[in-house]
Order: sequence, then structure tokens, then C-alpha cells
Amino acid sequence: MLLFLFFGGQMIIQSINGISYRLRTAHDLSWLSNYGRVFSVIDETGSGCICFGVEKNDGRFFFKIAGADTIEGEVSPAESVTALKNAVQIYRDLAHPSLISLRDSFRHGELYAAVFDWADGEGLFDHWNFDKYAAENITPPYQRFKKLPIDKRLNAVSDIISFLENTAAKGYVACDFYDGSLIYDFDRDKLTICDIDFFRKAPVVNTLGADYWGTKRLKAPEEYIKGAVIDEATNVFTLGAIIFDIFGSFSDADIAKRYEKCAFVPCSRDKWELSDAAYKVILRAVSPEREQRYMSISAFAEHFRNALNK
Repeated sequence: MLLFLFFGGQMIIQSINGISYRLRTAHDLSWLSNYGRVFSVIDETGSGCICFGVEKNDGRFFFKIAGADTIEGEVSPAESVTALKNAVQIYRDLAHPSLISLRDSFRHGELYAAVFDWADGEGLFDHWNFDKYAAENITPPYQRFKKLPIDKRLNAVSDIISFLENTAAKGYVACDFYDGSLIYDFDRDKLTICDIDFFRKAPVVNTLGADYWGTKRLKAPEEYIKGAVIDEATNVFTLGAIIFDIFGSFSDADIAKRYEKCAFVPCSRDKWELSDAAYKVILRAVSPEREQRYMSISAFAEHFRNALNK
């Protein structure tokens, strides 16, 4: 075990099966070896969870562990445990062919673990790898995804729409849903949805104001307003913003402006890959005035599919 000091505190480096991971304070996670061989780790999540890939004879699994003092955690270890325990029921309720499959959950001392089937592929917003991509001149997965043929990207969008329709049908509202919730397997052209821990049963109200969960790249206006209703119309906005990013062209300056202005701005028609009809549908979906959007994911989906058929 190695101890380093960094801005904001200390950092402990530990390892399992030769895989190193970082924490603010030491935690014995060697018990993971009882479940198989650890082959990967993600230790920079804001949720306060540390995640491991574990393999054994009957397959590969994804262990999401709350309660450790992680280096990028935005909540306390106790809060991360509560959040993950609550999330387990969400994964059960929203089971879907495109959602990562929950296998088990259990407490281990002060920690809490959720175990999922491993999803092959690459995260479409894996911020913990950005420095590596830049240093090694590697094309990030999202840019590779954007270069796929339109029909393959449309198939992925169809899976997202289907999942959000299922979410609404089960009485849930998607919260903190963005490209970081998407894993894409380039070998099989398969999309997997993950990290839906902050989805909530309707009705949902923004109790956090501007700090409400989600990235400023995609948030709807009401996700900045304390007391505002967060519902299907909000999810229509998020979906529209995601689709704009998939089929629109945005410069680094365009993206930076979203953070500066705390507002999503669609691309112009000449920077859009699909038809005029599809552009109009997506433009309506991201209307700042919620009353002008489609009021449900299903209504949006119907109009979008009709526009594509035209």
C-alpha cells in the first residue's frame, strides 16, 4: 500500500491481482478475490462508488462498491451506500434488454456491493480515460461512435428510446442520464445502458436548483430551477439533446458554451446529418419552453420515426 498527498487530501494506492486502485483512505477489498480474478477498475466516479471487473469460470461480472472513501466522490461514503442500496430496486424495476443486468447485491461490513453481468464495450463518456487518449493520440470511443454509419447509430438511438419508454411505463423519471450512461460494443454493434442510480419514481421535483444531477451539456432548463417539476417532458429534452450530439456537429467552443451558459444549444441545420423533418422533431424536443416539447417519450418516438420514414 502506497500513500500520496494530492490537492484536497491524501491518496492511498492499493492493488488486487496486480490491478491498482486509488482511495482517500485505506479499505481492504481483498475479499473480492473470493469471487474471481479482478481484471479492471474504475476508481474516479463522482458517485462515491469504486467499480471492478471480476471474472471466473462462469463469466465476467461488474462489481459496484459503495462505502469506500473514493478520490472523486462527491458524496460521503455513507451517502454512497444509501444511494446504491436504493438503486438496486431501480435496476430490478427497469429491467430491459438494453439495461445492464443486476445479478446480486449484499452488504460487506461497512461497504455495499451490487453485482451486474459484465457488458463488453466502451463507455461513450469515459472521462477517466481522457488524459490517456490525449497523451497516446487515441481516438475516444465517442468519436469512433460518431463515425459509424447512420443506420448503426439509429439502431443505438432506437434502443435508448425503447429503454426510456419502458422507464416511463414503469412510472420512473430518468435523472442524470447522459452519454456516460452508454456502453457501446463496436465488435457486435450492441448498446448497453448503465449507471441509472439516480432515476426516481414520479412525481419528481428539483430540490437542488442549479446543482441538480446531470451534465450541463444536456440538461433541460428546469434542471437548473429549484422546485421545478422533472418529468417525461424533461426526459424528452435530454433524449433530444443526446440525439443532437449523435447526429449533429459541434465544435469544442460550442460545447464550452453549454457549460458557460448552463444551456443546451442545438446545432444549425447545415451541421445536421439527418433529414429536415427529423431536424424539426429534435428541435421541438429541446425547446426551452417545456409546453412546446412532446409531453411523452412515446409521442416523441412516433414523430421521430415518422420523420425518418419520410
